[in-house]
Amino acid sequence: MKLSDEWFTALSENETGDMITILGRDELSEFASCGKLKDRIEITWRYDPDQKGMPASSVGELMEAVEVALQKIMEKDKLAIMTAVYTGGGEKIWIFYSRSVPVFGERLNEALAPFKLLPITIYAEQDEGWEEYLDMYEMKEWRQD
Repeated sequence: MKLSDEWFTALSENETGDMITILGRDELSEFASCGKLKDRIEITWRYDPDQKGMPASSVGELMEAVEVALQKIMEKDKLAIMTAVYTGGGEKIWIFYSRSVPVFGERLNEALAPFKLLPITIYAEQDEGWEEYLDMYEMKEWRQD
């Protein structure tokens, strides 16, 4: 299976009406159906939002560096695949599907070692049917080209 680096952008709103930017990964049907990536892991970083709900530029730059580090280490042997990134309303959420939560945790520590302590929380649950991904993927029809 070849991992695509095709992404789309869409807009949505959270429960309180804040605008959320969705960066969704395209062309993952083979990974979704293979049955190996059963665990969904969400990494959430809460921040003080500006008037539009976005992070300050310095925080956004740090988030970008963290995102690159996470994607590089998790996807090097397809331990985990980043499928979506949600930004807005005072939080950024990275969504991964993984083969192993314990190994993901080890790699997470490795990826984040160069950074100072970050204000993140981690949530994991089984999602064998990739329900979160399929829900997010429906937003593709509202993408911003």
